[in-house]
Amino acid sequence: MTDPSWYSVLPPILAIILAIWTKQVILSLFAGIWIGSTLLNGFNPITGVTAGLDGIVNVFTDPGDTRVLIFTIIIGSLIATIEHTGGVRGFVHFLETRRWVHNGVRAQVLAWATGLVIFIESNITLLVAGAVSRPLFDRYKVSREKLAYLIDATSAPVCAMIPLNAWGAVIIGLIASTGVENPLQTFIQSIPYNFYAIAAIALSGIVIWKNINIGPMKKAEERTANGDLLWPGAMPMIDISEELIEDEPGKIPSASLMVLPIVAMILMMPIGLYITGDGNIIEGSGSVSVLWSVVFALVVAWIMNFTHGEHSVNELMKIFMQGAGALLPIATILLFALALGDVAMELGTGIYVANMVGDTIPEPLLAPLIFLTSAFIAFSVGSSWGTFAIMIPIAIPIATTLGLPIPLLLGAAISGAIFGDHASPISDTTVVASMASATDHIDHVRTQLPYALVAGAVAATGFLLASLFA
Repeated sequence: MTDPSWYSVLPPILAIILAIWTKQVILSLFAGIWIGSTLLNGFNPITGVTAGLDGIVNVFTDPGDTRVLIFTIIIGSLIATIEHTGGVRGFVHFLETRRWVHNGVRAQVLAWATGLVIFIESNITLLVAGAVSRPLFDRYKVSREKLAYLIDATSAPVCAMIPLNAWGAVIIGLIASTGVENPLQTFIQSIPYNFYAIAAIALSGIVIWKNINIGPMKKAEERTANGDLLWPGAMPMIDISEELIEDEPGKIPSASLMVLPIVAMILMMPIGLYITGDGNIIEGSGSVSVLWSVVFALVVAWIMNFTHGEHSVNELMKIFMQGAGALLPIATILLFALALGDVAMELGTGIYVANMVGDTIPEPLLAPLIFLTSAFIAFSVGSSWGTFAIMIPIAIPIATTLGLPIPLLLGAAISGAIFGDHASPISDTTVVASMASATDHIDHVRTQLPYALVAGAVAATGFLLASLFA
């Protein structure tokens, strides 16, 4: 639509409200798609159904979106392979026998530190941190909701401050599209102004240090301390039954069965960016590189299993299909979320919200307002990258026109996108964090939201002060 109207915000808001209320994320997303398609087709609800179905199918016409969906399926197969062969149990045994992790606090530090160290791509960060830490959280009776929060708070926030990864490539490319003379330098200068990312990382560390449990998280911790991993009726987003297998005495699996495939996946990411960028990592394709990385990790895991001689090709294929099937619900959620994002883009949801900022806002309020606008867009469409694409080309011209610091407004746009993405139940990163932690998705959203709001308030205050003293 060339002239977005107020009702352009209805589809994502409806999907968010229904997801929180019913806990049925897929149906809620389709409701949003249906409403959006109805609005796009002359307010005809019947046509809205058929157009909505076509919109879901059309997601596959975008190679990047298709790669994300395939990546989701294959990562399920990789997780299943590592778990069936005992890699997770072997790594946990390695940590515990060396007394590196022997209580709940150290398990939380491990999850938090993993997010800081592995910054190639947010989904990889979430999956690695979840696979490593989840058995330890269960053993030492720390809630899976706490795990989901910690890895979510150190995945996108860290990735968004690194120039040489998939996130950096996207952001730098968007900065370049605005005509900025040195996009890389501008991005680096904006990092200290990424107040939400900094606040989220610091707050999660303080939560571990001081054992701060507020709101729903406090109840989740009390439940886990009493021996219940999940709430009655909760639907964890992945089957972890293989982790509960007891090993025969003297036959503890090798930690290398987990470590080497993960290392292979991490190392392949920059190689993929280098190849797809024709020698320039910054210009590489993040979606292609992530897909290559997880396929390469799966190949390494298979080779190691053949070397140990414990599984045949038929057994590994059976595990492959079981793992892929286990993540089919996640892939479906991502598919519907991508379709909803396409509908929101056609309706001009992001443009409408961004234009609400207006031209009459006092200069000291511009950075906080860009932060909040970016947050609302990301919350509504469930995509930080989509919000980057909307807000960065708006924030930078505002800064250049009014003579304001470009890094400050750029940092506000990036921070807001991450904040809104963290708070949104239809975000792909919150879905993957729930999956990696084997917890109920809506339970993760509810327990993380108070912490996200605290970090968001800190960030908004930071942007106001930075604007006053800039």
